[in-house]
Amino acid sequence: MAAVVVLGAAYFAWQSRPRLDEVVSTPAGSVTAQAPGSGPVRAAPSGEVVVAVGGKVLRPGLVRLSPGARVADALVAAGGPQAGVDVAMLNLARKVVDGELIMVGVTPPPGAVTGGGAAPASGSALVDLNTATPAQLDGLPGVGPVLAQRILDARDAQGGFRAVSDLRKVDGIGEARYEQLKDLVTVG
Repeated sequence: MAAVVVLGAAYFAWQSRPRLDEVVSTPAGSVTAQAPGSGPVRAAPSGEVVVAVGGKVLRPGLVRLSPGARVADALVAAGGPQAGVDVAMLNLARKVVDGELIMVGVTPPPGAVTGGGAAPASGSALVDLNTATPAQLDGLPGVGPVLAQRILDARDAQGGFRAVSDLRKVDGIGEARYEQLKDLVTVG
């Protein structure tokens, strides 16, 4: 009986895993997408926006939207969130940008810039290490209140950051965390 339960759980986990769409450039510069289990999907006509919606949505994958579309529109195009998924952390009113990834109900992998999550979206302002508040630092991926305070303490101790690479001197920021943060921060 236990073996049946384990096999059933494994099958369910396998079927629930995230799936990626394969995107292939064509000679004409257009793009086609190969969704799992389907044939090629023609690229969006000029003027349309194509975004990837992943995580806990009913139909993850690429969606085509009108120019000026918002995160809420992308969520609807992906079939909406799965039952019980909280979308409060997404800025549903933010306009989407062509080619971005919107992750719903999951923590993005380290270094991923997702549009609508804690990491700044493409084109948004970077966090200035010399003027950032604890809340701004806490909003960075992998930085909680304790590490945010360590960054502030290091800033005060050395009279400000002179380069983003000075983050490596902060206790608790190793190479992996630095790689995750370096493109999300600046020194003004």
